[in-house]
Amino acid sequence: MFIIMNYRRRNHSKFLLLYHYIFVVKYRKPLLVRYGDWVKQTLRDIACKSDFQITQLEVDQDHVHLLIESPPKLSPLQISRRLKQESTYQIWKSYPELSKYFWKEKTFWSNGYFYCSIGNASLATIKQYIASQG
Repeated sequence: MFIIMNYRRRNHSKFLLLYHYIFVVKYRKPLLVRYGDWVKQTLRDIACKSDFQITQLEVDQDHVHLLIESPPKLSPLQISRRLKQESTYQIWKSYPELSKYFWKEKTFWSNGYFYCSIGNASLATIKQYIASQG
């Protein structure tokens, strides 16, 4: 199934930046079974206050997948930091009992993350387009 997205326009630009992110719970603890719905809503709330949109969002036992649409002024690192830091702060504020899972520090997500950029066209289509230029 393909999601066809429209290009966004700003003053002097036209763009479509889509990123697929994966965030993993620290130590791969299966906490999203219990807190998954809360995490999904919190991530959506953070995106609503920010300059990016979450297009798709789903959680598994120990990780979350996000499809994010963003303007060019935000780097993938800025988006990741905002989502992970704010959601960690919010979950610890709402669920102090997490201290039995993370006894040394107030953490929730692992240090790293995965992301890749995607768009409406396939890699083969882009390569063919570039090769046909000139």
